Amino acid sequence: MKAIWNGAIGFGLVNIPVKIYSATETSKLDLDMLDKSDFSNIKFKRVNEKTGKEVKWDNIVKAYLMEDKYIVLEDEDYEAASPEKTKILSIDQFVKEVEVDSIYFENPYFLEPQKNGENAYRLLLKALQETKMVGIGTFVLRESEAIGMIRPYNDEILLLNRLRFDQEIRDYSDLKIPAKKAPKPAELKMAVSLIEQLSQDFDPTMYKDTYSDELLKIIKQKAKGKGVKARKAEPAKGGKVIDLMAQLKASLQSSKSKTAS
Repeated sequence: MKAIWNGAIGFGLVNIPVKIYSATETSKLDLDMLDKSDFSNIKFKRVNEKTGKEVKWDNIVKAYLMEDKYIVLEDEDYEAASPEKTKILSIDQFVKEVEVDSIYFENPYFLEPQKNGENAYRLLLKALQETKMVGIGTFVLRESEAIGMIRPYNDEILLLNRLRFDQEIRDYSDLKIPAKKAPKPAELKMAVSLIEQLSQDFDPTMYKDTYSDELLKIIKQKAKGKGVKARKAEPAKGGKVIDLMAQLKASLQSSKSKTAS
């Protein structure tokens, strides 16, 4: 793996030199866009909307539309707005992990201690495990300020979760959310029973992204000249008044049958 950030964690007066590595990778196939007529690669050009002519990179500027007028930004404008360049991920506070809603989670990164930082790295890892807390702080990644949450992962490594800023979370007040009306006690009891019946320890290995594998199988079949039959999606059920109690009973019975088998 290649490190994408090289710096240190600021933990009180302690500095822990670390490197950051991306903790995830895509499982999607890398597909090319081709011209259907002769399978030539498609290339994208930057074209002037009025003249239809291609524009060179040197002649392209970025601008913000304000009151029907474009305000062009220069390099120094970006520099003035950029956060102070620093290689320190300073932990500002420690909080309980359950207090950080998952809506704020963005990208996960592995943290690796650098030379002479191993002892302090292990100390922070163990201290977070003992207190069941996570560290929250800010750092600069690729010219942008970011929020990070540091927590133990698999009891042996520190994981950094990049977090979204609060102003990035959209307001949902215009959505048609059901009124706060209490469900019928019998229905609630059955729903709780169904949840308890299906409860188990979370096992992420149960879930696989099979789309790319299936698509690759189809590609290999087509390469051999074999035809492919598309599977029809099941239509979504909705719009009708349903007997919720009957559905809950059927769900419980189905769940019991699966458990028995």
